[in-house]
Amino acid sequence: MKKENNKFKTTLTVVAVTLGSVISMGAMAGATLDNVKKKGFVQCGISDGLPGFSYTDAKGNFHGFDVDVCRAVAAAVFGEADKVKYTQLTAKERFTALQSGEVDILSRSTTWTSSRDGAMGILFAGIAYYDGQGFLVNKKLGVSSAKQLDGATVCMQAGTLTENILADYFRSNGLKFTPITFDTSDESFKALDSGRCDVLTADQSQLYGQRLKLAAPQDYVVLPEVVDKLPLATAVRRGDEEWFSVVRWTQYAMLNAEELGITSQNVADLVKNTKNPDVARLLGNDGGLGKDLNLPNDWVVKIVSQVGNYGESFDRNLGSGSEMKIKRGLNALWNQGGIQYAPPIR
Repeated sequence: MKKENNKFKTTLTVVAVTLGSVISMGAMAGATLDNVKKKGFVQCGISDGLPGFSYTDAKGNFHGFDVDVCRAVAAAVFGEADKVKYTQLTAKERFTALQSGEVDILSRSTTWTSSRDGAMGILFAGIAYYDGQGFLVNKKLGVSSAKQLDGATVCMQAGTLTENILADYFRSNGLKFTPITFDTSDESFKALDSGRCDVLTADQSQLYGQRLKLAAPQDYVVLPEVVDKLPLATAVRRGDEEWFSVVRWTQYAMLNAEELGITSQNVADLVKNTKNPDVARLLGNDGGLGKDLNLPNDWVVKIVSQVGNYGESFDRNLGSGSEMKIKRGLNALWNQGGIQYAPPIR
């Protein structure tokens, strides 16, 4: 009888612990979205200044591809894309800022990796930009391939994956190099410009953007090699699935809108006149998909009308409508030769 009582007590303890965990998780769920609504804005972590992705104009207003992700989330939650405050973060600062709650979203050219996903208490909500690590050199160096960089002095930003990737590439090709690291991307590019290093390595998107800041951009060339895949993704804290879903589906909404031909110019007309059931569903005319995410039913209308679809944001900040002139490449939609692909909203 005593053994049975002990067994009963053990069972009760397990149930109580399990129930406590469930209640605790339930209390956490939705906390970020509730807090964001309460304070009236999204606190967004962005880079410390990167052309095309996050930068300020003469009036101090933020613009860029990463900034647009934050604005789209604000449009979905509040119906107003400008309800965002920005925290500029170095590579070293970014994860701590997200983990501590200093920012609600990290939209800062951050590569999605297994170690970051599994051990840092964060979740990657979706790949915003498919990138790869490359090399920028002065033309006077006289090289046309990264395999000609044996013995080179290489500048790079600290707190990134760049140095490990570089070491792997040089070792596998029997090459030697001398690394010089800097806290910010601006510092590393200035070092290249001053001749302190022979080559700079970073995400290719950064190379194209920062090259514009150099004294004579035409004197520099991005080498053809892409030495590793770098899926740049938006991140949120682990443990709040509701906020994770809001951020993830905001990005997917922009991709789906582009695929369906919904733009900032025609979205108002489509709300009134579309006969396409997929368009009607995405724009909230049919069904109640906003309710599933604890958002207004016209959340996608607000995103597209104020920020644009994925293609509009890309072209404006990085592509043909920008100084960078980056081709869509892998970031084209799946049905246009790229690999950008969003699950359907239905």
